[in-house]
Amino acid sequence: MTDIAFSTASELVEAIKAGSISSVELTEHYIDRIERYDTEINAVVVRDFDRALDAAKAADAAQAAGESLGPLHGLPMTVKEAYDLEGLPTTWGIPELSQNIAASDSAAVRRLRSAGAHFLGKTNVPLHLADLQSYNDIYGTTNNPWNADRTPGGSSGGSAAALAAGLTSLEMGSDIGGSIRNPAHFCGVFGHKPTWGVVSSQGHALPGELAEPDIAVVGPLARSADDLALALDIVAGADDLMTRGWQLTLPPKPNKAIRDLRVAVWASDPRAPVAAEVSEIATNVGSALADLGATVSFDARPNIDLDESFETYTALLSGVMAAGLPADKRASNQEMAAKLDPNDTSYEANSLRYSVIDHATWLRMHNRRTRLRQQWQSFFGDWDIVLCPITATAAFPHDHGAMRNRTIDVDGDQRKYFEQIFWAGTITVAHLPSTVFPAGTSGEGLPIGLQAVGAEFADYATIDFARLATNELGGFTPPPGFV
Repeated sequence: MTDIAFSTASELVEAIKAGSISSVELTEHYIDRIERYDTEINAVVVRDFDRALDAAKAADAAQAAGESLGPLHGLPMTVKEAYDLEGLPTTWGIPELSQNIAASDSAAVRRLRSAGAHFLGKTNVPLHLADLQSYNDIYGTTNNPWNADRTPGGSSGGSAAALAAGLTSLEMGSDIGGSIRNPAHFCGVFGHKPTWGVVSSQGHALPGELAEPDIAVVGPLARSADDLALALDIVAGADDLMTRGWQLTLPPKPNKAIRDLRVAVWASDPRAPVAAEVSEIATNVGSALADLGATVSFDARPNIDLDESFETYTALLSGVMAAGLPADKRASNQEMAAKLDPNDTSYEANSLRYSVIDHATWLRMHNRRTRLRQQWQSFFGDWDIVLCPITATAAFPHDHGAMRNRTIDVDGDQRKYFEQIFWAGTITVAHLPSTVFPAGTSGEGLPIGLQAVGAEFADYATIDFARLATNELGGFTPPPGFV
C-alpha cells in the first residue's frame, strides 16, 4: 500500500476499475498519509475527509453496479486553495477572507467531479498567490518534501509538495509568473501551464471577480506526463459563457519519436543567469536528445526583442496584480513610479511603473503582445520545442523577509529575487504552453526541472515531449523519508 501512494493517477484509476483496490481503500490510504506526514510539510491545509469518503463509497457502489463515473472513477485528489470548492474556504492566503466560503464549485472542479474524481481537500498558497514560496498567516508555511528548510515554490507550492510526498494523486494549480512550473521544478513533479484561454479559470478568483484574467492560466500538476494529458482532456474547453458558440479543438498528441523532433535548447541568458548546474542539465538533456536522433540547436532563438518582451510581460502582470489595490496604495505607487530612473527596466521598477495601468497603456501592451505571438509562431515553424530553465536554482531556503530585500544565491552571486521571473514571463506573455518535467538533481540532491515550450495550442505536444524525454532520461522519484 505504501508504493501505491506514488502511482500515477492513470494507474490508480485502472486499479480501481480492475478491483485490485477500492476507492474507499485508496481514499483512506491518502488520508492516513496526510495525517502521518503532513505535519512536517503542511501542504494539505484545508481538509474534507468525510465528504471524500462519502464520494468514495458512492464510486465503489457504482463500480459494483457495473457503472463508470468517468475517466477518473473513484480517484481522490486535491486542488490549490485558490479554487472554489463548495462548502470550503477560498482565501488566497488573505486573512480578511478567512470566512469566505465557496457557494459552488469552480469550473475545473466541476469537470473533474464529472469525470469521477473526488476531493480530499485543498493545498497551500502564498498571500495573494504572489510569491515564489507558499506561506500565509492563515495556514502557515509549506515545506519542500526534499528538504523542509527549503521552499516548495509558489504559488502552487502546496500542490507540488503534496504530489511529491505522496499525499494526493493529482492536482490543479494556476500560473501567471511560473506558479505551476516553479513548484513542479522545485519538488520534482510534472506541471503544465496551458495556452492562455484553453482552461476556464471561472471560480479561481477573489470574490466578485468574474472575467478571465489577462495572461493567467489554470492547469494540472501530476507525477507523470500521461496524467497531465489525462487531466487536460477533462478540464480544457470553453467556459460557461462561451459554450453555446465556441468549442475548443486542440491539435492532438503528435505521433513523433524523439528522432523526429526539432529542439532549441536555451540553457541560460545574461538577462537572468541560472546556476551552472541548471544550465548544465539543460545542455546535457539537449545532448542526450541529439544522441537519440533529435535535431538539436543550442543557438536558435526567436527573433524577438527580449527586453521589450519582458517589459510587456511585467506591464500586463502588474496590471493584473494591482487590479484589486485600494486607492491609497495605487496613489502611493504612482508617486514612487514618478521618481524612478527611466532607464531602470528591472522587474521591481516596471511593477511600480505599470501598477496603475490605464486602458491606453494596456492596448499598447496588447499590441506588443500580439506581435510577440506572431514572432513566436514564426519560430515554431522551424522548431517543435524550446527547452529552457524555469528558474535559476534548485529549491532555495525559506525567506520571509521583505520582498524588496530578498535575493537568490546563484553560484555565489546574490541576484534580485524576482529577476528569474524572466524565464516564466517570456513564455507567459506570448500565451505559449509549457510543460515542466524532472530533468536531474542538484549537487545537494534536490530536483531540477526544465520547461518544454511549444507553439500556441500545442499543449499536447509539450506534454508528449515531457513523456518522451522522461521515458529515456528518468522521471518522478519520491523524496527520501516518504516511501
